Amino acid sequence: MKSNILVVDDEPVARQSLSDILKLEGYNVSSVSNGQAAVEHIRTHAVDLMIVDLKMPGMDGLEVIQVTNQTSPETEIILLTAHGSIETAIQALRLRIHDYLLKPASPAQVIASVKKGLERRDKSRGSNAAVTGADSVQEVYTLKDGTMVDLSRRQIKFKSKIEHLTPAEGRLLRILMENEGKVFSHRELVLLVQGYDTSQREAPEILRPLVSRLRHKLEAFPSLSEKVVSVRGTGYLYEGG
Repeated sequence: MKSNILVVDDEPVARQSLSDILKLEGYNVSSVSNGQAAVEHIRTHAVDLMIVDLKMPGMDGLEVIQVTNQTSPETEIILLTAHGSIETAIQALRLRIHDYLLKPASPAQVIASVKKGLERRDKSRGSNAAVTGADSVQEVYTLKDGTMVDLSRRQIKFKSKIEHLTPAEGRLLRILMENEGKVFSHRELVLLVQGYDTSQREAPEILRPLVSRLRHKLEAFPSLSEKVVSVRGTGYLYEGG
């Protein structure tokens, strides 16, 4: 059975190009020009995989992803961004995004990413329990002292103490915990958490208040209080152990 793919991009040439590439591969492809139309399509049609542009007028790519996560959690998502300044391929990104590609992506890159996303979807469909192996997404972390970090609910528990995280705080902690020991630059974190690219000079200023709020909440939990570590002049990492 052919997989159903939705292309969401406000640029007509990019939208047509992606659609043509995927149709030639034998997929059923629909395309829309804005986030609102994408949300309506997802609500009324079965979509196996969605390719969505990050920057669109009105409802942007991250807002579309947030709604899709609620209405069609099985849909795999590839995020497109035109910001070529970020070179790191973040393969372990688990913000309910299967992959993220820099525009303009080559046909080979698009096809490879789509195939991987559909394989991942088939795996999770075939298992009623959590998927095991490389594609599993860990939602709950239990630390040595019994502290529980539930990333899906964005809450941290230790004995009778419960702390709730905002969506941005939750995204930041998820990225860091799921990539333990990996240093993320300020710019990468602004893109992944807030959804836009910024300059190397501006990024630390944008990120600092968010990191400060998250650290303040983590202070209540001994096993987490010093885990979000600042790497001078570079960015942040989550220190396990």
